[in-house]
Amino acid sequence: MPTIRPELPSDIPAIAEVLSSAFPSPDETELVKALRHNGHLAVSLVAEEDGNVVGYIACSPVSVNGKSGGLGLAPVAVVPEQQSLGIGCLLVEESLAAAKAADADYVVVLGHSHYYPRFGFQAAKPLGYDNEYAADESFMIIELKPGRLPPKGMIKYGPEFAPWS
Repeated sequence: MPTIRPELPSDIPAIAEVLSSAFPSPDETELVKALRHNGHLAVSLVAEEDGNVVGYIACSPVSVNGKSGGLGLAPVAVVPEQQSLGIGCLLVEESLAAAKAADADYVVVLGHSHYYPRFGFQAAKPLGYDNEYAADESFMIIELKPGRLPPKGMIKYGPEFAPWS
């Protein structure tokens, strides 16, 4: 099983390779590059196995009604030949622990509605949270600190996500 650890500057080229191998377009690679450039990678972890980066996950600040306190989980990627081996699960679990350690109150994700509930995520819309992408059941939230969910409203990702909103 790989080791999950914080990103190092020397990992940046390998992270770009992981993202480009896991996604069909360069969008996620460019997103991470912009988040890193703007200092908005609140959590940036790699999965390393035998000296190779085989997975990556990031969290960046989000706001609701202009108030900060949460993070958005995106992207998460595992090289295709290592997918379905539990690396993505390890990355998500470690990113949630890192988000909590970074004093985040909650984390949101726009992802597969059958995958993320295993980590405690639940549909955000029934709880009164909307998103910029008109996503319904695939937009989820997890409370990291009891009683610290934000006031209901529109949850917005950082400006780096603007090309997709």
